[in-house]
Amino acid sequence: MPLSPAVQLDQTFHHSTATHSYQIRWTSLGNPAAQPLIFVHGTPWSSRVWTNYAQSFSKYFHVYLFDNPGFGASPLGKPLPGKEDTISKELALDADLSQQSAVFAALLNHWAREWQQKPHVVAHDHGGLMALRAHIIHGCEYASLCLINVVAIGPFGQPLFKLIAENESVFTALTGPVFEGVVEAYIRDASYRGLDKETMEVLKSPWISTEEGRKGFVRQMVQANSRSTEEVEHRYSEVGRKIPIRVIWGQEDAWIPVETAARLKTKLNAREVVLIEGAGHLVMYDQEGKLGVELGWWLNSICHL
Repeated sequence: MPLSPAVQLDQTFHHSTATHSYQIRWTSLGNPAAQPLIFVHGTPWSSRVWTNYAQSFSKYFHVYLFDNPGFGASPLGKPLPGKEDTISKELALDADLSQQSAVFAALLNHWAREWQQKPHVVAHDHGGLMALRAHIIHGCEYASLCLINVVAIGPFGQPLFKLIAENESVFTALTGPVFEGVVEAYIRDASYRGLDKETMEVLKSPWISTEEGRKGFVRQMVQANSRSTEEVEHRYSEVGRKIPIRVIWGQEDAWIPVETAARLKTKLNAREVVLIEGAGHLVMYDQEGKLGVELGWWLNSICHL
């Protein structure tokens, strides 16, 4: 799939919690008077995975793109002065994505001051859990929710997550071609059809080009090993009664079994599940056109209810 030129995240949202400060890079495309459409990325990706779709849908919606803390153009949250000693390892890792979800909710509320309509939200990977937490815990309202190969229900944990978590110092010490090989193998496994050289470079380069990036990749793997949905999963049944939900899944996902899609539909009271053949976890690269059609059909049907 040819990559569109990168969309520049030319805006910065500053946010502070009780322990950290954040600088989230974001941008919007299209007519500000149109209905908002937010794309949420997962790990170890960035908003770059949504560039083609954002540019296409900006003809019809006011599209928002952003990078989560520690991904792409957004730096990791910094401990507030004097709070360093109060931050536990678990909080620093943000194992259940609570901090990222809270920052996303704050960012959405910042945008919402200019809105006349609720936003549609499209989320991939752990972006799904972020979107669900933002709604359930932080009260964010959506016009619809489309969940694509999302992390949202257990059990979690690829063998690599556990291996890195149990040998964190070893992986942190890796550099050069060896570390690059680990990252590339992990990313390659997310695609069913295979990634061209340009796409692979875009996806892996943030994690291998600097020491901060290498540490960030290891941190994400350790975090993934500790994922938990216990705080929200018991409330999933409420969501589909208030928000139209569609679940889309790459049928050949090697990261999260396709059976998860049906389980998620039941838990969320989602309207339907769509399986896309010939696609793995990175369905937006494996079957760009098919996913575009499914997103377009979904958004058009919801807008005309």
